[in-house]
Amino acid sequence: MGHTRGPMEQVDYLVVGAGVSGLSFANWLRAEADARGRAAPDMVIVEADDEPGGYCKTVVQDGFVWDFSGHFFHFHHPEIEAWLRARMPGQDVRTVHKRSFIRFAGRDVDFPFQKNIHQLPKADFIDCLVDLYFSAAPGARAEPAAPESTPAPGSFQDMLYARFGRGIAERFLIPYNEKLYACDLDTLDVDAMGRFFPHADVADIIANMRRPDNASYNATFTYPAGGAIQYIGALLHDLPAEMVRCGERLEAVDLRRRVARTSRGEIGFRFLVSSAPLPALVAMCGLEHDPSWFSWNKVLVFNLGFDRKGATAPHWMYFPDRARCFYRVGWYDNIMDSERMSLYVEIGAGKDVTLDTGAMLERVLADLEAEGIVDGHRLVSWHSVTLDPAYVHITQTSRAAQAALAEVMAAAGVYSVGRYGGWTYCSIEDNMVEARALAKVLGHLL
Repeated sequence: MGHTRGPMEQVDYLVVGAGVSGLSFANWLRAEADARGRAAPDMVIVEADDEPGGYCKTVVQDGFVWDFSGHFFHFHHPEIEAWLRARMPGQDVRTVHKRSFIRFAGRDVDFPFQKNIHQLPKADFIDCLVDLYFSAAPGARAEPAAPESTPAPGSFQDMLYARFGRGIAERFLIPYNEKLYACDLDTLDVDAMGRFFPHADVADIIANMRRPDNASYNATFTYPAGGAIQYIGALLHDLPAEMVRCGERLEAVDLRRRVARTSRGEIGFRFLVSSAPLPALVAMCGLEHDPSWFSWNKVLVFNLGFDRKGATAPHWMYFPDRARCFYRVGWYDNIMDSERMSLYVEIGAGKDVTLDTGAMLERVLADLEAEGIVDGHRLVSWHSVTLDPAYVHITQTSRAAQAALAEVMAAAGVYSVGRYGGWTYCSIEDNMVEARALAKVLGHLL
């Protein structure tokens, strides 16, 4: 494993990554120990960055409050939300009813697109409706098709065409997701977005024309005035300060010996829980694998502060138009009712693409002006960050590889969790729920 300084450190639980997943696991494991009347677990959290939070960091600059990206919590577990709020005393935490739109042909269409095709220009509406009808499930057709004539879709793109028809797929679902994922959608698994994809059948779409019902998993969201970092503060609230060691990077893992090498030395462990990207962890564990099994995109995020208010309606907006460099724009000022327009702008790119931040900023400002979002506004402050990885590409190959590699690592006491550790599509709350479940399993061994 290499040179070490002094005796090797030994811990029962080594947590890699001081983001939401790692910090949640540490809290839930301590709660398990307390519930069992046991001493606090022997645990260390190592974080490569100089501060905790992972991607859930906040930038406060020139009176603007921005996150590394739009990190909004969509709680489905009231007890988790209550637990976090109890550890954020004095923080203004707002519960917001989402207003989101799709910019299409110069008009703002309610999200999700497929349930609101009646808001499109007449010709587009007719094309979408006819294509939807003839691509619908056999029972919705005038002439039911034989089961053998409708094979199951083989990819995410196939699913979009089969479920919604060419009109809806090619006007929004395909161009938007191509901009987001920065890949060929035909390579993605049918269920690449899981429960987060807004499915709707013909009956839902027709009914929505008369009685709008655009509810989704994130119809409401929670956001603190101090930014998403407040949630990290809540997760740190009960943890001993010395438990979290920033600036210490995991470099290798010996699965047989259950020893991790970090940038500061060696640590023997009983269990290792990592939220590092799965391909990186697999490589550090020395497991045989083909790097091509895993792919992802990167996202360049611009946080932009302007001298005055802009549009007051949207919280965020989707842009399928390939002529625009961004796929989504969000309005912090409309969430927090602030007086100056404060935007986050997201641009997807392939993982091997080099992005010129200066050139992209000029392009972003020009595209915002072309869309009428910026109209004589003066940019007074800005910040950028590149998330890499950002969205993982979930394919049939990656699903099989993740399951097989996870089994091998678990046999050696190593567990890979979170969006990137599990190589999946999930919410921030999902990370906390997963960490709680793992803490309960490992807590039985305390």
